Amino acid sequence: MNYNSTRDSSCKVTAAQAIAQGISHEGGLFVPETLPVLTREDLQAMVGMSYNEKAKAVLSRFLTDFTKEELDYCVDSAYNDRKFDSANISELAKVGDSAYLLELWHGPTCAFKDMALQLLPYLMTTSARKTAPDKEIVVLVATSGDTGKAALEGFADVPHTRMLVFYPENGVSEMQKLQMTTQTGGNVSVCAIKGNFDDAQSGVKKIFTDPVIEAELAKNGQMFSSANSINWGRLVPQIVYYVAAYTSLVEQGEIELGETVNVTVPTGNFGNILAAYYAKLMGLPIGKLICASNKNKVLTDFIRTGTYDRNRDFYTTTSPSMDILISSNLERLLYQLCGKDDSVIRQWFGALAEKGCYSVSDSVREKLQAEFWGGFCDDEGTSSAIHHTFGEYGYLCDTHTAVAVKVYEDYVRETGDKTKCIIASTASPYKFCASVLPAITDEEIPSDPFEQAAMLERLSGMTPPASLMELKSKPVRFTDSVSREQMVDKVTEMLKA
Repeated sequence: MNYNSTRDSSCKVTAAQAIAQGISHEGGLFVPETLPVLTREDLQAMVGMSYNEKAKAVLSRFLTDFTKEELDYCVDSAYNDRKFDSANISELAKVGDSAYLLELWHGPTCAFKDMALQLLPYLMTTSARKTAPDKEIVVLVATSGDTGKAALEGFADVPHTRMLVFYPENGVSEMQKLQMTTQTGGNVSVCAIKGNFDDAQSGVKKIFTDPVIEAELAKNGQMFSSANSINWGRLVPQIVYYVAAYTSLVEQGEIELGETVNVTVPTGNFGNILAAYYAKLMGLPIGKLICASNKNKVLTDFIRTGTYDRNRDFYTTTSPSMDILISSNLERLLYQLCGKDDSVIRQWFGALAEKGCYSVSDSVREKLQAEFWGGFCDDEGTSSAIHHTFGEYGYLCDTHTAVAVKVYEDYVRETGDKTKCIIASTASPYKFCASVLPAITDEEIPSDPFEQAAMLERLSGMTPPASLMELKSKPVRFTDSVSREQMVDKVTEMLKA
């Protein structure tokens, strides 16, 4: 299988090239030329398999230039009991009559990004050995909170790599900030930026395509790659967990093989829900894809109107990993929906860069709305969903998962569609104690994040993740903060260190 660029369909690279490079030279995103098919028989064969076996069955269809031994090494190194506190890697929790929370946060950083970012370093170093054996890979990341720590954890001290992370100074939770700024590893560096996630993401994309920096890297025997979901190696592992979840529901007798389920995903950058869409195109019986936004509802408005407009107020919310106005992975979806017309993609995303908005054609809008339903939830609704889910079912969810729960309920109420639904649960509530606690208690909330965690444990009976509690004794290593305009200088400085 080969991969094209969304902005140049004539570009053709292998999976290893797409993963090692991260983004196409002209700024497009790599997508598979064709999507593999999962037949009913294929899905039946996966019923009863371990998560690793399911992962290999899916990934082998996309990474056709990887040998069986290479794929075994990558998958088994990523998904094991040293890194995940669940033997199943992910878990399903039934809430109510027809909703299943897919817990994707049992990895080392307690967020769904671990599902891909524990695997990506192995995919990337294996890819580099095939395509650029003499190069050091410089992994440049913009994060809204969870990607940064998950990438740092995955790449720390991985030979022949360097990891550089930028995060919005006031746009992450205290736990997320501590996770990043205390990160160990001789090849990692972290820096805050004075701005929001979109500023960080735009700055990183600009650096990726800067010819001066690229020439400097080439001179030093280095090459850029990305651990953000613009990298296909970040996105393809996410397809796996939807296939795994569906077949697990069959194993548990919750659904019949072939039965359609809906999927609800809280998302800002659109990668997590795009993976579910790809799984559906491959043959997984998915009905409606319910896209859940917070108050930064640019995706909700786009799905409902066909106009994408980032020229709006930016809100800092209690679900900070979704505080995004430029959703990178939407480009991959639109490339699919417009018949892989790269000229149309260049036009739309050129308009987004220049004017901050674009409108898709009527035919693309109709295709979009046939597949997706968009809803949003403000902070008050998020808190209400946490309160209700905990009070009604004894289940404590974080602020991002709560957005998905609320939007799913809105969808059922508005459409009457009671099809069973998988809801992506994207983080441990302990990462957002300061926002979760007021939803379940009237007690005064302490300011210290570890005292907050102790209170949450007392009220919920849920044991806090050891990896978060260990942060209390870890020294802070990274304290720098720069403007968006200073990011290039900071990258240059980091590379010389």
